[in-house]
Amino acid sequence: MVFGWGFAARARRAGWVVCCAVLVWLSGWRGTVTAEPLLPLVTLRAGLYQITAELAATQRAREQGLMFRTVLPPNHGMLFRFPFPDRHCMWMKNTPLPLAVAFLDDAGRIVNIAEMAPHTLTPHCAAQPVRWALEMPGGWFRERGIVVGMRIHGLDAVDK
Repeated sequence: MVFGWGFAARARRAGWVVCCAVLVWLSGWRGTVTAEPLLPLVTLRAGLYQITAELAATQRAREQGLMFRTVLPPNHGMLFRFPFPDRHCMWMKNTPLPLAVAFLDDAGRIVNIAEMAPHTLTPHCAAQPVRWALEMPGGWFRERGIVVGMRIHGLDAVDK
């Protein structure tokens, strides 16, 4: 068999490529522009509508939020759990999707809702101290008749 050095070098290079691909796969890396959930999923209900939300319960997850996401599946969003009630604020840095945020009190009642434009740093804050915020696609609450004072159900199961 005469393959020469060229074959051996290509085989080693291919081996490195396969090795790197396996390491990336094992690390669980998934790129940032994905519709796949990166956080635990929770099921909530607003009126007749079931919501599947990623739970952002850590400082890092809350800071990342829905940044860089280009799509959300129907009735999907992100639920932010803060460690203590406060007039928490949200903004849209590096977020290409228009979003709506509902700020929720401990009972899950909507305190206020804000529509947020993509790629802005304008703060949208809770009208009173809250521990929860639910981000959904822009217009989601309005289109479904979900208004201030209504309750989002399922937070008690998330808070355990």
